[in-house]
Amino acid sequence: MGHSTFSQKYNGRFTSTLRWSQLDDLWTKLRAQPEGWYAYFVSESLPEAPLDSQALDRFIAEVDALLRKDHQHDYCGIVYADSLEKPAMIKIYDPNNLGASCGSSGVKVHPRWLLSQMPPEAIIDDAPTPMNRKRWWQKIFHSSEHA
Repeated sequence: MGHSTFSQKYNGRFTSTLRWSQLDDLWTKLRAQPEGWYAYFVSESLPEAPLDSQALDRFIAEVDALLRKDHQHDYCGIVYADSLEKPAMIKIYDPNNLGASCGSSGVKVHPRWLLSQMPPEAIIDDAPTPMNRKRWWQKIFHSSEHA
């Protein structure tokens, strides 16, 4: 990623959904304006087109269930949006690969999944991708064209 508009947005300021209720509110905003969202499984193939509203709804439902199952805390804190009021990019971290998402450990941990209103650019993540996450992604989209 160079200094493109996507890169600037991706590396810009993000706000965490600290509480599960904030995440619920974020999902509600996306479902109310479902047009134009790209879903990207970081380090996998780039999506060729935005999701339709049914695919976005399915992704939200599945990722929300996964986050609540695998991140069993009374707080969320693993989903970040460029704006909680008018989101255009959302980073979703894998509960099983959190590291220090703020980068304080010196090792940058990329989100596992990205929702973006602009076509994403390739993000290279050297962390291994668990096969169960790849299967989960393919199950949602029923094909490898979005994976």
